[in-house]
Amino acid sequence: MRIGQYSADDSEVPWTGIRLDEGTVVNLPEAGTGAGVDLPNSSTELLASWEWQKKAELAVEFAQKTGSGLYDAEVINRHAPVTNPEKVVCVGLNYRDHAEEGDNEIPESPVLFSKFPTTVTGPDSTITWSPDLTKKVDYEAELVVVIGSEARRVEEDEALDHVAGYLVGNDVSARDLQHGDGQWIRGKSLDSFAPIGPELVTADEMSDPHDLHIWAEVNGERLQDSSTSNLIFGVNELVSFCSQAFTLKPGDLIFTGTPPGVGVYREPPVLLDDGDSVTIGIEELGELTNDCAFE
Repeated sequence: MRIGQYSADDSEVPWTGIRLDEGTVVNLPEAGTGAGVDLPNSSTELLASWEWQKKAELAVEFAQKTGSGLYDAEVINRHAPVTNPEKVVCVGLNYRDHAEEGDNEIPESPVLFSKFPTTVTGPDSTITWSPDLTKKVDYEAELVVVIGSEARRVEEDEALDHVAGYLVGNDVSARDLQHGDGQWIRGKSLDSFAPIGPELVTADEMSDPHDLHIWAEVNGERLQDSSTSNLIFGVNELVSFCSQAFTLKPGDLIFTGTPPGVGVYREPPVLLDDGDSVTIGIEELGELTNDCAFE
């Protein structure tokens, strides 16, 4: 399944939908009502629901047979596929060559930091910041893990059972704040600094999250080009490692780290500016594009 959150117009409360291959989106709450199953508007609430996949499949089947709850994907608004996650966990220095480009030591265990949930935004939205606050805004292409069921002290061989699916993510970073503060949370947590999308692709539809082409382009120029096969710590290791310290809940996001080619370490540096466009792409997941603007 490809799960997103949509609205028919700007005044409508976003609803969870499943995007079909033919370019249509099933409104799950609407189609679910017709199929006799109760499905929530929020994708976070959906993931926490009992047997949500079976209920969603019933809603999709009903929509395809009756046309009820079917919308043209080209005429509805897209929002972040997951909103209001309890936690946004990020992993630093998780590609060896990215650690090396910044003259950092290769970590022996995952390096964790967090972004505030208010950073989360969706495809086609605008990344904004005040130039009076930061003048060094950077892009980071990342594979994002979405937790599907509560995970507390799970072992690595069980960790993937707790993953609902995956997203494309951009760990936008204010480098002057990140490096100047001596810790990363402020530089990573400006509003709109965690675009995700275009849809949540469920784990059963993925071939191998550890073997996906990943890239970033700014104004059409490819600046990051790598593979998730280069991750130091894989998804199962990260989920297990996090769960030893804190409980992961449905809808929680784990940004798994970025490959080399970020702007701050390029010669000369390539930092984001008002009017720029950033596209992050991951094989099997699609592309996430966001414009940039001063506020």
